[in-house]
Amino acid sequence: QVQLVESGGGSVQAGGSLRLSCAASGHTISDRWMGWFRQAPGKEREGVACIYSYGYGTWNADSVKGRFTISQDSAKNTVYLQMNSLKPEDTAIYYCASEITSGGSCRRPSDFRYWGQGTQVTVSS
Repeated sequence: QVQLVESGGGSVQAGGSLRLSCAASGHTISDRWMGWFRQAPGKEREGVACIYSYGYGTWNADSVKGRFTISQDSAKNTVYLQMNSLKPEDTAIYYCASEITSGGSCRRPSDFRYWGQGTQVTVSS
């Protein structure tokens, strides 16, 4: 049974940093796409960043380029999202997801098979 458990969320002031973790069990992270998504109140879930095979493939949303970095530690079977220079508009629930369906895109939530429960990130101005 695959499980994804996010942690590291919290409340910070604008300009601050947080590092989110996604600990996976039931499958390895290094041989499949792993992604981070977020959903703000009243908005659709959107892709933030994704990674495949130690960075062989990566993608970052334009809104977070230069501020957020996705990485993975295969020994810990964990994916991270380092978030710097946080802005109030980054406030959302952040979700970890794994395993894209065949032919899918790491940018589309509907193409991911497994999801974590989410962790709240709140950025105040």
